[in-house]
Amino acid sequence: MAIIETREITKVYKIGDIAVNALNSVSLLIEKGEFAAIMGPSGSGKSTFMNILGCLDKPTSGRYLLEGADISGLRKDDLSTIRNKNIGFVFQGFNLLPRTSAIENVELPMLYNSFSANERSQRAEAALKKVGLSGRENHHPNQLSGGQQQRVAIARALVNNASIILADEPTGNLDTKTSAEIMELFTKLNTESNITIILVTHEHDIAAYSRRIIKFLDGYVVSDETKT
Repeated sequence: MAIIETREITKVYKIGDIAVNALNSVSLLIEKGEFAAIMGPSGSGKSTFMNILGCLDKPTSGRYLLEGADISGLRKDDLSTIRNKNIGFVFQGFNLLPRTSAIENVELPMLYNSFSANERSQRAEAALKKVGLSGRENHHPNQLSGGQQQRVAIARALVNNASIILADEPTGNLDTKTSAEIMELFTKLNTESNITIILVTHEHDIAAYSRRIIKFLDGYVVSDETKT
């Protein structure tokens, strides 16, 4: 069964009296355990599509099925719950709280669940270990390199045992060597933990780590290629 299925998803934004079609009848299936890259120029619809997949936005029309359940018409509170439990987010800018330690940053998504303080700490420590940051739990973001900060962000995305990670330009602020290290970490999480990973990137060398490349243009999917 597909973990993600979109059926003729369309998204229209109103700018004054003008209607702008950001997505046009996009239908895609993504199986559990896939590693897919979404590419396309600015304004192609890829970020709008990712926002819908991440339950941050809703389609104007069409259906979005997550793990077989149609969530297109759910209320914001319900979408927020799904987002917290099923989906981990990794952003270009890391989005860490600057005055908060690594372990406290990783604990943040669990504050909305019923975990005890001790369980939050244990799970956050395990997530940091998984991304290679044992011993850095009490470091603040300004004490960490860019690559280490992104690893904290990945640990935060993992800590609720999310089945899907959505990564938006996750190497955009990193040098070439560090970018490769982060992509190797994503590859390891995908192959060893069977986590579904979908990333947006402009860079072909970053997209090459994925096993499937989906290209958007003017709100349409114009190509969808899977490596053999």
